[in-house]
Amino acid sequence: MANPLKGEVMRLYKTLLYLGREYPKGAAYFRERLKHVFMKNKDETDPEKIKQLVARGDHVIKELEALYFLRKYRAMKKRYYDPEK
Repeated sequence: MANPLKGEVMRLYKTLLYLGREYPKGAAYFRERLKHVFMKNKDETDPEKIKQLVARGDHVIKELEALYFLRKYRAMKKRYYDPEK
C-alpha cells in the first residue's frame, strides 16, 4: 500500500472500529466483518482503487452515524411522547 494512503486507511479502520461498538448485532459481529473486508483488500496497490475503497468506507461511516442518530431519536420519542396519541 502506498505510504500517503496508509494513514487514510488506518484512520478509516479506527473510526469504523470505534463506531462498531454500538452496532445493533454486537461489537464482535461488526469487528469480524470489518476485519474480513479489510483483509480482503489488503493487497490492493492501485492508488485510485484505494481511494475508491476509502470513499466507500466514509460512506459507511455516514450510514452508521445516521443509524445511531435514528435509534437515539426513536428512543427519545418513545420515552417522551405518549404512544397512545
